[in-house]
Amino acid sequence: MVPFLEAEHAGELDTLSERPPRLALAQYSVINPGLYCHFTTVVHINAQAIRNSNAFQEAMSEFALPEGFQLAMDSWPFGGRSEDDVDDGRYWGGLVFAKPVTPVDSNYYAYPIPITVMVDARTMEVIRVERFATGGVGDGLRPSPRRDTPRKLFEDHRGAEYLPENICIPLRSDLKPIHITQPKGASFRVHSDRLIEWQKWSFRLGFNAREGAVLHDVCYDGRPIFYRLSFSEMTVPYADPRPPFQRKQAFDFGDVGVGRTANNLQLGCDCLGAIHYVDAIDVNSDGSPQTSKTVVCIHEQDNGILWKHTDVRTNRSGIVRNREFIVQFIATLGNYEYILSYTLDLAGGISMETRATGIVSVAAIDLGKTSEYGNVVSPGILAQNHQHIFAARIDAAIDSYETGDTRVVVEDSVGRKICPDTNPYGNLYEVERKPVDEPTWIDLEPRLNRLIKLENTRKKNHVSGRHLAYKVVAPVTQLLLADDDSMAAKRARFAQHHLWVTGHRDGELYAAGDYTNMSSRETGGVSDMIKRPDRFAVDELQLDEDDGHRAHPIVWVVFGLTHNPRVEDWPVM
Repeated sequence: MVPFLEAEHAGELDTLSERPPRLALAQYSVINPGLYCHFTTVVHINAQAIRNSNAFQEAMSEFALPEGFQLAMDSWPFGGRSEDDVDDGRYWGGLVFAKPVTPVDSNYYAYPIPITVMVDARTMEVIRVERFATGGVGDGLRPSPRRDTPRKLFEDHRGAEYLPENICIPLRSDLKPIHITQPKGASFRVHSDRLIEWQKWSFRLGFNAREGAVLHDVCYDGRPIFYRLSFSEMTVPYADPRPPFQRKQAFDFGDVGVGRTANNLQLGCDCLGAIHYVDAIDVNSDGSPQTSKTVVCIHEQDNGILWKHTDVRTNRSGIVRNREFIVQFIATLGNYEYILSYTLDLAGGISMETRATGIVSVAAIDLGKTSEYGNVVSPGILAQNHQHIFAARIDAAIDSYETGDTRVVVEDSVGRKICPDTNPYGNLYEVERKPVDEPTWIDLEPRLNRLIKLENTRKKNHVSGRHLAYKVVAPVTQLLLADDDSMAAKRARFAQHHLWVTGHRDGELYAAGDYTNMSSRETGGVSDMIKRPDRFAVDELQLDEDDGHRAHPIVWVVFGLTHNPRVEDWPVM
């Protein structure tokens, strides 16, 4: 691959140039008693089969739906295995709601029914139906006993519609139009082989079912910066300890796939301006190809001022607008939407952004009660506290593709004590640098302005005399709050630290490991990767000292948000 990339950058490719081999991933499972079956395909539960099951009908006999309502179900990852689930079954969960018959696209999340369904994903057989507690503060973790007569649901519920045609509140009429126009067209070029060029940037755009959009061979002015850049994983643990919510923990990349659930984007709504759309080809579970239309939008946007300076003597200003180049896709995973994007700017910077929107996941709560596990956003509806913790994967190639030419350095800005000889007035701070020479995790420290640099081990900037580098400026966000011994923490060790540095292996792309569905612990993820005896070159003297464990460093950046919902988040955030 490297000779091909170097020839391409040098403009030396022709039709006779040797191309890198193409590789395909074939997955299979050997299913035997006691052997857990890995799987990565999307599972859609058969709602009619569930309705027809005796277990479900018995559970639903506890409730009486209002006239004009029907059942609706959302498939959900089953979560981690417990001691009660010791067989080799492949399970999927189902959240149960009621839905008004009309309008056809009414918001059924406003009508949660307090049961969940456990389904065998192979046979669609209902294994069990679980009731859950609907009490409030002080009512305990277990559901109340069943009543002798059916309980009438949603008598005092309000609808929570969000589509304009389904709501009776008039829309705003005082907003004037904003038009985004580029009369001479866009400033980027998209080639047939998905090579994309904008200003001095170039990269190839990939797309797969699990990660969505991936940037390959990201270069600036013909010089490599990243070999591969991707969103790797996300875990969403819920903080309600009442069974079965201890299992309510989605891994939206590993359990389902943000590429599989990517939206078909539309001009004027999802993206504005001169837009180029990209289709993707996925593979169904039977091996047949499937085309997903317009799943990535590529466009430019104005983001205010890039820089400005005014000469106070002449009052002359210099100013440059901050035009950015965006690669964006949007995934819908049940109730939530995630907007994921890569942003390249005119100053050689690149950023990765995730945004959450959509509808919060809810559970039923008794009318008039409040809960320490979330917030009541509408009568009878509890939006549970939860976290969204993402991991991005950075495979850097700072001005070189050679193993050993890129190193990772931790930098802290440290204030110094007053010293008569070196710091007589106490205003000194210095930058402490620590090269990373073996796999490890790193936690950010805002009091030290801790960051990491990806540096070229050999080359130096001709002005500063320091090694060529890119800074990784990661946001200092809250990490996983679940107890270290909990199932939620065991399954998502990656979410316990802000940064991980691991040795490269082909095919290792996922922070939580290859298989998250029904996992009981993080297997093959970053917490396992750092246990290997890899060594990273930290200076030129070590480049030729190959002890058999020399590896190229991969950096994983962990960030996220802790979402304690508010009423204003309902019905759509």
